[in-house]
Amino acid sequence: MNAPVKWLRRSGPRLPGFLADRIAVPFNWQTGEHRIAAVLGDDVPPPDAVMMQSNDYLSLARDPRIGLAKSRALLRQGHGDAVSRVFTHGRDDAHHRFERRMADLLGTESAVLCMSGYSANVGLIQTFAGPETPVYIDKMAHASLWEGILSSGATPTVFAHNDTTDLQTKIAAGGPGLILVDALYSQNGSLCPLRAMVEIAEATGCALVVDETHSFGCHGVDGAGLCVALGLAERVHFRTIGLSKAMTARGGIVAGPREAMTFLRYEARPMIFSTSVLGYEVAGFEAVLDILRDDPWRRFRLAENHRALRIGLAKLGYDVSRSDSQIISILIGSDDDTVAFRRALVAAGVVGSVFCSPAVPKDQAIIRLTVNAGMDTEDIDKVLSAFEALKDMPRRKDERSEYAQLTS
Repeated sequence: MNAPVKWLRRSGPRLPGFLADRIAVPFNWQTGEHRIAAVLGDDVPPPDAVMMQSNDYLSLARDPRIGLAKSRALLRQGHGDAVSRVFTHGRDDAHHRFERRMADLLGTESAVLCMSGYSANVGLIQTFAGPETPVYIDKMAHASLWEGILSSGATPTVFAHNDTTDLQTKIAAGGPGLILVDALYSQNGSLCPLRAMVEIAEATGCALVVDETHSFGCHGVDGAGLCVALGLAERVHFRTIGLSKAMTARGGIVAGPREAMTFLRYEARPMIFSTSVLGYEVAGFEAVLDILRDDPWRRFRLAENHRALRIGLAKLGYDVSRSDSQIISILIGSDDDTVAFRRALVAAGVVGSVFCSPAVPKDQAIIRLTVNAGMDTEDIDKVLSAFEALKDMPRRKDERSEYAQLTS
């Protein structure tokens, strides 16, 4: 299909047929809109809407302490060297000092600052796996872990979500390799059974990779994450963290044994061929770590808000049984039903995120709510009132619903 569309080709060459054919499947040639864009929608929320799209779990994005630290660094030194990290070997600069502070906080030997959480995961897997390496990955693990497998040339062996028995069966057949999990899964808020995963890795000679992107800052002493909170820091081989969630900035961390991290610095392609995060951004990271240490109330408030919403939604009949932490997802089903539900929710003054295929399986689209520490009782009541008004709208029934347990 190479249909003439004026908005698409106001100038420039005509798209070759193979490109037009690739675009045509999810694309509306009349409106110029991708299928996913149509699902996400552009409804304008009312001014007093409760915004539950952001991953700013601890409500730090507008904290003046972070902005002040970044602006001072920017004015003092400019934005810093826009170079690959491999060219900063031997420096005792802000980047390396931040890495040492992160390693101390995480209770590990070493940490490497990356350009993003995505590049941290891709670089880690690409560095330590090859075509011959067994890689066992939870079905719901983050897309960046899957991309790392693709980059490494390995073949993924998928195990059922949080199913340790299935994982053991797969390892028995495939042999020692990498086990990839999220500490806190971003689709539904479920927690990984980390202690069991550690025991399986130790018993089978596997190396465990835990993505703590959504748990760092929100769990553990000073926000050090679930591995630290559970006393597992010295037994987990590698941890990765995307700094765009609780840290409210771009950047990523890989943490692990010193010799492995030294190897990663000079082998991971994202480390070699991407420009480092900039100096003033590192100043912001340092300010966030200070806040995580000095404002523990943010983690407590986040947990309280999550509990109140989870119980309230369960009482209304919504299946939130798999939400163990600050992410709550509501299964809607088809794209059309999800669009209708989202529009009604926005009109009621509540804005969540839409996840549809390919982020979730086809006809299992969800509305995802991310709780934050800045929400108050009025916000929570407004969210629950909106969902009460919409509880009879079409949505797919989850046969595994266990919400009644929350209200017993």
